[in-house]
This record gives sequence, structure tokens and C-alpha cells, in this order.
Amino acid sequence: MAKVRNVPVEFRADEGKGASRRLRASGKVPAILYGGGQTPRALQMDMLLAYRYAQNEWFYTSILELDVGNETQKALLRDLQRHPYKPILLHIDFQRVSETEPVRLRVPLHFLNQEVSPAGKTAGSLILHELNDVEISCLPKDLPEFLEVDLSELKIGDTLHVADIKLPEGVEIPSLKLGREHNVALVVARLGIEEAPEVAPDGAAVAAPAAAGKKPAAAAGKAPAKAAAPAKAAPAKPAAKK
Repeated sequence: MAKVRNVPVEFRADEGKGASRRLRASGKVPAILYGGGQTPRALQMDMLLAYRYAQNEWFYTSILELDVGNETQKALLRDLQRHPYKPILLHIDFQRVSETEPVRLRVPLHFLNQEVSPAGKTAGSLILHELNDVEISCLPKDLPEFLEVDLSELKIGDTLHVADIKLPEGVEIPSLKLGREHNVALVVARLGIEEAPEVAPDGAAVAAPAAAGKKPAAAAGKAPAKAAAPAKAAPAKPAAKK
């Protein structure tokens, strides 16, 4: 069963950019409720409360029961506009939901037991999460807040795909009906790649450059070569007599 979260909102009469600016200045965030074959309604919500809700995962994937006036409306969060750099919200879009009509929504993936898996215990392993969320379709009563992916059996060389996600009853992933090419990789486990040593043209490995201030060590079993003596200058010829 989907969790229903209570969210207090209020009706508002004023609309437009100027009204929205005044609303934000008073500590409120403008919002709208639409869909369900009904007339859209302009709403407002306490700014601090809305910002606090926006830090929680459930705000994006739960059925929200909007307390507005003397009635309640079940809805989903469909859009949330943030200020580019200030910690405030600019606008919120809610969409009404019907108990008899499926909804489509992206839900986050929670990866479990990665540390205790064979791949997680292997030194030098890399476990790549190719996706962090996936779009599902279901009735509102079956909507999960997230999907769990158990990695306890993951081994080096394994690749999990979207079709490997265990879905709750009544939930499906629409993209899988479009063909095998949509069953994309979800998790990939492999060993890390070590950098290969540089090879000189004659096939010999090139040594790493010496650290600053240190002389390179002499090759094993060989004495360091002596510096060549400076060449002696040839004696000058006597000048010819006139």
C-alpha cells in the first residue's frame, strides 16, 4: 500500500508574477493544483514547511493529501522550481490523482548489501550504479516510495539490468515493453584497471621519473660509469718566420 502524506495548503485569489513575488516576500510559496478533469486551483504553502518537505525523498514519490479549505485532494508532486542560488522555492505544481487511473512516476533505487557481496569484498573492485531511479506505472494505491535492489549475490563480472529489479505487486516498468534494447544495465561489477608501464621503442619499460631533489638509483649489478676525462687541447704551432 502506498503511504499517504498530509500536506497543508491554502487557496489563494491573487495570481500573476507580481502577486507571486509578494507572496514569496510574505513567506509563502505559490502553487497550483490541476488535473483530474477539474478546474485548476491556485494554492499557496508555507515557505519554510515546503522547503523542509522538499529535503525528503517521500515528497517526490508519495501520494500527497492536500488539506485545502474544508476538503482534501489526493495529488502527486509534478514540478518544483527552486531559486538558482537562494535556499527558497519559487513554485510548486501538484496533479490530482484518481484511484482508478494508473500514474507514471520516477522512483529512486535503494541499493542494499553491496558491502557484503562477493564483489564488494574483492580488493580493487568497482561497482558502478548506472541508474539511480526508474520510471514505473501503477495505480496510486500501489505506488512505492522507492525500489530496493539487493546486491548480496553480486560477483565480479556480473551485470544487473532493469529487468532484474523485483517489483511490488501491481507495479511495472513501461520501458521494458518497448524492446530488449530498453533493458539497460543497472549495476556493473568489475575489477579496477591498473595503469600499464610505458614502453620504449626497443621494448624496454620506461622507468618512472625520479622525484625532485633525488638522483636516480644505479642499475642493479652495474657500477656507475665514470665521467670521461676532458680532452687535452692540441699544442699551438709556432708562427712562421718572415
